[in-house]
Amino acid sequence: MASFGKASVPRFSVEVYQNVNLPEGGREVNAIVTVTADAGQGGAGEPASGGGQQAAVVLMVDCSGSMDYPPAKMRSAREATAAAIDALRDGVAFAVVAGTHQAREVYPAGGRLAVADATTRGQAKEALRKLSAGGGTAIGTWLRLADRLLSSSDAAIRHGILLTDGRNEHEEPEALRASLDACAGRFICDARGVGTDWEVKEVTGIASALLGSADIVADPAGLAADFTRVMESVMGKEVGDVALRLWIPQGAEVMFVKQVAPTVEELTQRRQEAGPRTGDYPTGAWGDESRDYHVCVKVPEARVGQEMLAARVSLVRPGADGSAQVLAQGLVRAVWTDDLVASTAINPQVAHYTGQAELAQAIQQGLELRKAGDIGGATARLGRAVQLASRSGHEDTAKLLAKVVDVVDAANGTVRLKTRVSEEAEMTLETRSTKTVRVKK
Repeated sequence: MASFGKASVPRFSVEVYQNVNLPEGGREVNAIVTVTADAGQGGAGEPASGGGQQAAVVLMVDCSGSMDYPPAKMRSAREATAAAIDALRDGVAFAVVAGTHQAREVYPAGGRLAVADATTRGQAKEALRKLSAGGGTAIGTWLRLADRLLSSSDAAIRHGILLTDGRNEHEEPEALRASLDACAGRFICDARGVGTDWEVKEVTGIASALLGSADIVADPAGLAADFTRVMESVMGKEVGDVALRLWIPQGAEVMFVKQVAPTVEELTQRRQEAGPRTGDYPTGAWGDESRDYHVCVKVPEARVGQEMLAARVSLVRPGADGSAQVLAQGLVRAVWTDDLVASTAINPQVAHYTGQAELAQAIQQGLELRKAGDIGGATARLGRAVQLASRSGHEDTAKLLAKVVDVVDAANGTVRLKTRVSEEAEMTLETRSTKTVRVKK
């Protein structure tokens, strides 16, 4: 384990969990990399940006016509946004955007950001009272306006919070994808679906592309508490634009890189080249937290008794001049042995998170098969999900699964599909399918 830190950022550390032993002819090396940021040891509490405003936030509120059905939905959205504004720290740059088939800046207007203090928070909440529902839904336009507003700030932490209650019906899927591609790496966005008339894959896709969280708030009355939690999390971020840098030796190949806790997030295709045999994978902004990553590398064959550095994993923070500050570093090793017991043992962390990734996939496949009317296939996949949730101690997911299937034998994955399942139960299970439980180390 190695760690580095400066006074302006949290202290990062990297721990690598793996079985270093490979059999003769073995080439695949798996490791779980635990990255921890300890904001309490970062130094004198100076802003991570090294000057200027530390954070900038844009709140995007769905104001399409469907938000008026029932009327309590729009009222709850206004109250939730007001609660989030109350959670803003003094000095944070912010704006509020009303989203319909077009995007409109509600506060402060003029294509700029306000700076949070008692006066501007009050003005913003007063502006929220004028929000009303009407029009369609084109989320890509909301994101692009948020990007323009956030780009006007020199804040190190740039964040969006997006609320929608419906499907993106007034914009082609390609247009939303283009907006996500344009915004990726420029700001992080948490997305929330309120009620049950929105599309899970749209909301989770937005959060995934922009490295944020996604969740369902089925009852609009719960929005204020959720928005407050999200904003408090954003206010806890200390450093932005951190990348997981992976160096591999000559002849090696990266098979995949994925975040596996607190959620499963595929990062392999997001690689940015950073030098010979070196690539950067985005991780977004960090506060006082810990995350786990699964790294898989294929190395050249070697003889029994040989040892190799299979990968060097670093946390880096890019500088304005193109340089990179190394925040922490860990090593992934490979040792070839003829000891069958040593080379076939599966590291507990690797086994646990391989199961967690399979659990997320089994839930998503099972729900798709259920929607398609394939009862046998859905039962098999959701049964496997129940088995994996039981095995890993994932109690929250087990409870959600029990609202979709009747569990006969959790250990063996024997289930029966429920004949009647509420839309809320199905959408909650799908939305939260990528949440994981951490392995007990």
